[in-house]
Amino acid sequence: MPPLCLEMGAFLVSKVYNRNFEEHQISEPRINDRIRVPEVRLVGPSGEQVGVVRLEVALGLAQEADLDLVEVAPDARPPVCKLMDYGKFKYESDMKAREARRNQANTVLKEIRFRLKIDDHDYQTKKGHVERFLSAGDKVKVMIMFRGREQSRPEMGIRLLQRLAEDVSELGFIESAPKQDGRNMIMVLGPVKKKAEAKSEQRRRREDGKPSREERKAERQEAPAPAQATKPEIDVEEVESSGYPATRKKTSAKPTPASE
Repeated sequence: MPPLCLEMGAFLVSKVYNRNFEEHQISEPRINDRIRVPEVRLVGPSGEQVGVVRLEVALGLAQEADLDLVEVAPDARPPVCKLMDYGKFKYESDMKAREARRNQANTVLKEIRFRLKIDDHDYQTKKGHVERFLSAGDKVKVMIMFRGREQSRPEMGIRLLQRLAEDVSELGFIESAPKQDGRNMIMVLGPVKKKAEAKSEQRRRREDGKPSREERKAERQEAPAPAQATKPEIDVEEVESSGYPATRKKTSAKPTPASE
């Protein structure tokens, strides 16, 4: 490659890198000494409008109130700055973003298969699985597999799928009508509740059924102490009268001195 092309490639790479670095730097607001404008439109900590003031005056007010001067609208003319505790503001923003990510849920497509000649017990078991998937906010792909001459009776598969849809109508609805795909017939059921609503309801149900820390501590304090197990006393006379030898504690026999 000619040297000119190498230089142009290095120039393009450095330009893209600098652009990404500038975008990363701009993602966070400028605070205090990083603000480089002569005047700002100042907003108080409670949201009150102070007006257009010099940057030095705004920094002095922030220092007196032990707060930070944060640029909240850099594109305005003049830029809008607010007096706030930037550390607390950033922590609350991170907590809100974390809560939003936790409540965000992606719907999963579950799959369950039926045979055309299915007995009632297997049908009830598979229907229970479908109800569990729908109550969790997931979609369910129901598939009927035809074998041999069963392919000439597609109406039986449609009746089976319609029966299943009617049985789970409180939890789901038919999102995709039954259609035959080769040897299989497929129907998709969608949940009535969204994934996020189902997750929040399950979390709330667990929290309602779980006692708080104070209640568990009070239960432990009110619970009686466990009684210590005591060894039963053995009546030696009763044991001897019953014909069994009495149990006696073994004593170490001391050797007697030999008589001279």
